[in-house]
Amino acid sequence: MNILSLLISALSQGMIYAPMALGVFIAFRILNTPDLTIDGSFVAGMCVCAVVTITGHPYLALLCGMVTGALAGLVTGLLQTKLRINPILSGILTMTGLYTINFMMLGGQSNLYLQRTVVNSAGAETQVASDTMYKTFRNFLVQLTGNRRLDNNLSVLIITGLIVLAVAVILSVFFFTRPGMAIRATGDNEEMVRSSSINADMSRIQGIMLSNALVAFSGALLCEQQRYADLNFGSGMLVVGLASVIIGQVFFGKRSVTLGIFSAVAGSLIYRLILQAAYKVDMPSYAVKLLSAVIVVIALSIPLVRRKIAEKRAERGEEGEA
Repeated sequence: MNILSLLISALSQGMIYAPMALGVFIAFRILNTPDLTIDGSFVAGMCVCAVVTITGHPYLALLCGMVTGALAGLVTGLLQTKLRINPILSGILTMTGLYTINFMMLGGQSNLYLQRTVVNSAGAETQVASDTMYKTFRNFLVQLTGNRRLDNNLSVLIITGLIVLAVAVILSVFFFTRPGMAIRATGDNEEMVRSSSINADMSRIQGIMLSNALVAFSGALLCEQQRYADLNFGSGMLVVGLASVIIGQVFFGKRSVTLGIFSAVAGSLIYRLILQAAYKVDMPSYAVKLLSAVIVVIALSIPLVRRKIAEKRAERGEEGEA
């Protein structure tokens, strides 16, 4: 595999995980809420998408995945606002409950492949691959270009990139509407929001629902791209999302919500490029989570390092003037 193919592969994966990065951005940066529901809602999106795709409705499957994530966020939001349970514990409780629900959706097994049973001309039952959004779009591009050897990762990158761009634009507009401004204000200063007669609980619930809907949507996209759902795939997704958000902010800063949204997408792409480079040097697959944690630590420490360097330069400048 040449460098261009590796680059396309990394970017296509980065685009698939970008909605999850956007969800983490909303929860951790806009709402300032440590929401651990994310690991569970990511898998919930995968499981629902797999079940609905097998029935022959791949596009509806993506929507159902988002709705499932929103419902998971609703449960977490209600635990936080109505029962006054600690945000971290609320997320853990919802994530734990989702494990059982996801297991049931997969039919009591750890994974489910996107294939259905049909009867062939000989009257025997056989398994055939279910249609997915990515399969349909690739066939469209093949017919359009006449290139039957079209890189599958390239078609994934194109369609997912268009979807993520649309989602990012919609979010950028939404956070300047009245409900979006209420969510932002709740994250900035909840007490002030309550004193302004705004329903802060409702704004928090809406923000958490939106966050988990995006995370589940990312899981649904991954399900259709890799053609199976796995019960254990959500482990460590929160760290991956945080790494993407933090890397994006290191490169692009925190000047505005719109910039933050697009920097989260860029961070997801950069993170996948880093992982692809690590795989290129024969890093074992079991070391990915450790690498993710190290990336987060390094990214978090960069602002401190920059501040220390600026302070030292300022001290040297004062000494030089003296």
